[in-house]
Amino acid sequence: MSREFPYNPFNFLVDIKNSGTSPTDVSLGGFAEVSGIGQEFVVAEYRNGNEKANRVRKIPGLHKVSDVTLKRGVIKSKDFWDWMKAVRTQGAAAKRDVVITMLDEAGKTVQKWTLTKVIPLKYTGPSLNAKGGTDVAMEELVLSAEGIDSES
Repeated sequence: MSREFPYNPFNFLVDIKNSGTSPTDVSLGGFAEVSGIGQEFVVAEYRNGNEKANRVRKIPGLHKVSDVTLKRGVIKSKDFWDWMKAVRTQGAAAKRDVVITMLDEAGKTVQKWTLTKVIPLKYTGPSLNAKGGTDVAMEELVLSAEGIDSES
């Protein structure tokens, strides 16, 4: 069945997969924004000296995954902090897989992106301002992944 219009970007889930040391997967909670899902290939340019065509060949090289930024309102949760502490104390052993799932209007999965061997790269806490009253305190987590897969 085809669809006439694009999906809305506001229904999604973010989950950290089980590291093998904890009994269950961890949901990081609801996020207001996920950005930066992507990948790129670095190409090596090469030309044989005896080629008739005056052009370079492009040979696929390294594969890089973009850093992914998650933003959410501050909630009472230790999940970020537990993971960041594990990275500080366990190093590479604290890498996790993170699954980002986009949902349709009925709550069914449209597409999943699985980021593999992920570590938190940067945490930014909320800006605190006593003048406001309608703003939400937001925190941001930047993730660094080694691989990405997608399924729809």
